[in-house]
Amino acid sequence: MPQHTFILNGKAVTAEVEDDVRLLWVLRDVLGVTGPKYGCGVGVCQACTSHLNGRAFTPCSVPVKDLAPADEVTTIEGLPATVGRDLHPMQEAWLDIDVAQCGYCQPGQIMTAVAAVRRAHEAGREVDEADLDQIRNICRCGTYNRIREAIKEGARRMV
Repeated sequence: MPQHTFILNGKAVTAEVEDDVRLLWVLRDVLGVTGPKYGCGVGVCQACTSHLNGRAFTPCSVPVKDLAPADEVTTIEGLPATVGRDLHPMQEAWLDIDVAQCGYCQPGQIMTAVAAVRRAHEAGREVDEADLDQIRNICRCGTYNRIREAIKEGARRMV
């Protein structure tokens, strides 16, 4: 069986799986990383959103063969380490605003939010309403107003 090596949350990992296995299943079933959630399997709901080399992506739609050994995958479990704290500022904002109801989509929501804020900062600006309007993560509980509020607060804390 083929071996696939990449960096997961700061550490090199190797998974022995077939080339066409989606990364979400490698993360969850082989490597035991359960933060990215299965929602749709086709990248629409974005419950599994994680970061690949610092950019948001949906591991449910990426075959593990597409990763190179130097590729860095960050899941919600590894997000705090990117800032050297127990919680990332966006996670702190999420808790302070009391966003979650069921919580299922929250890891993907937070990972998407962090990526959106980073993109805005890279462009030399703050996250704005247009950035928030482009976020397409699905929340079945409908906490979108609190999600938007938390993203704005998290963005202030990420400076």
